[in-house]
Amino acid sequence: MAKGITSQTLQRLPMYFNYLISLPESKQNGHISATAIAEALGLNDVQVRKDLASVSSGGRPKIGYCTAELISDIGQFLGFENHDGVVVAGMGNFGKAMLEHKGFAEYGFDILCGFDCDERIIGTEIAGRKIYHISEMSEFCHEHNVDIGIITVPEKSAQEVCTIMTDAGIRYILNFAPIHLNVPRGVIVHNENISLTLAMLARTSGMIIE
Repeated sequence: MAKGITSQTLQRLPMYFNYLISLPESKQNGHISATAIAEALGLNDVQVRKDLASVSSGGRPKIGYCTAELISDIGQFLGFENHDGVVVAGMGNFGKAMLEHKGFAEYGFDILCGFDCDERIIGTEIAGRKIYHISEMSEFCHEHNVDIGIITVPEKSAQEVCTIMTDAGIRYILNFAPIHLNVPRGVIVHNENISLTLAMLARTSGMIIE
């Protein structure tokens, strides 16, 4: 069903999912058409229909999709129902916010715990998630089969933490530190530079306004 799916469709599917789960419960228990989704998101209805057809066979003429089933189909295709375990390194304000955020579960991610080197917070909990010393990461990740890590430490510590993560078996890293990380072959790093993103957004907005 998903054979031959384009990268553009893959980029739009999370947007559909996010819109659908934001609907009131009463609407999630009903039906929705590709046209209604397209109008809500400002997209072409033909394109939306094609995108949805690539991951779900539940659409019916004049009826549309069962919203709950469509959410499940998209979520299953994107792996949101897998519930992968994730660890966060760096318990500054941003790292703490990661542990407190409740929205990750909707996308199939369980934030398991946090790591830091500050002895004052080791052993404490944030939003019910325990904080471990960074030296305990390898044991924890191997024991819980964790292969996703988030880095929110300062730039000067990011490479060292990255190395600890990869040695612990982590293969996918979301890096918020403004630095290029060197990783072994087979490890994927996504760099999220908030300052750069804001700059690009501001420039793009200016171009559109002009």
